Amino acid sequence: MAAERAGDVVGVVLGFARTLRAAGVAASPDRVEAMLSAVAALDVLDATAVYWAGRLTLCSGPDDLDRYDAAFAAWFGGEAPRRRPATAQEPPPLVSTAAPLEEGGGTGERGEDPADLAVAASGDEVLRHRDVADLTPAEREHLRRLFALVRPAAPMRPSRRRRADTHGVVHPARTVRRALRDGGEVTRLMHRRSRPRPRRVVLLVDVSGSMSPYADALMRFAHAAVRARPASTEVFTIGTRLTRVTREMRLRDPDRALTASGDAIPDWSGGTRLGEVLKAFLDRWGQRGTARGAIVVVCSDGWERGSPDLLREQMARLRRLAHAVVWVNPHKGRAGYEPLTGGMQAALPSVDAFVSGHSLAAFEELSGVISRA
Repeated sequence: MAAERAGDVVGVVLGFARTLRAAGVAASPDRVEAMLSAVAALDVLDATAVYWAGRLTLCSGPDDLDRYDAAFAAWFGGEAPRRRPATAQEPPPLVSTAAPLEEGGGTGERGEDPADLAVAASGDEVLRHRDVADLTPAEREHLRRLFALVRPAAPMRPSRRRRADTHGVVHPARTVRRALRDGGEVTRLMHRRSRPRPRRVVLLVDVSGSMSPYADALMRFAHAAVRARPASTEVFTIGTRLTRVTREMRLRDPDRALTASGDAIPDWSGGTRLGEVLKAFLDRWGQRGTARGAIVVVCSDGWERGSPDLLREQMARLRRLAHAVVWVNPHKGRAGYEPLTGGMQAALPSVDAFVSGHSLAAFEELSGVISRA
């Protein structure tokens, strides 16, 4: 898994280097190699750290700085950070406009003006907040590339097992053994503490006809979640029947993973029987341990052809098993939305968090909700 993640980072850096060369910055192979070495020692999810790692290794002079800022904004879809935060705990500022350009900026090797890159950066930011159902085919293709940068954070849970540590509670047995080696004198107290472990995440993705405009984006988010934590993430599709697609989602390439999942799902763009399918999940998987103590994410618009009473009963049953239940409804992101369908009204009393899933920005918010659950 570490090798796969390193390969993803290399691909992103190489793509950024190509954008830099198009903007007129001579990002030579040795400078790209230097950036890769710098990024390997940093947190790749820290935008400020990545910005300064590239600026200090890829730029050869003052003339490159403005073009670097524009290229960074164009590739990563936000304004290039200009300074480090004052403290380690303070997160970098989140803004949505492109970096300022040098007046009368130059052109790149391919005749691309930095102003064009700034426009592209602004377009990326707008695309992050656009409803997936309203995108053109070209915009959908561009959004798929942006999904490669999504890294859902895994929630953690406390473990009963304790390990040796420099802090924590005193470990009497190890302290005594250490004292015996030191001639009977207690020269040092040995400590131990519990180490957190990843909490299981279960995603139930509605692939019925009413969810077809959002199914591709939801499955790509599920693929990113499986790639982040393959051992503690399960993915099922729901419609008229339940289908487990965790094995297909573990394929490295997202397009191949979605193609394999599509071949395995017999009810794609079919009807919806949420109550019956949820009961099948709990009877076969959830009650046996898959949902116990897990964070269960149900991605559905709540349209139910079956009995809402059955869905209400099964959601209450799921809530008793799971650590937290999150419901993702793409329609919630639209202005004036109210959960008036019978399925949503039956499910909401057993839901801990009700979020939207209509855009890339909404999926990033969902990742935060899962990590904090």
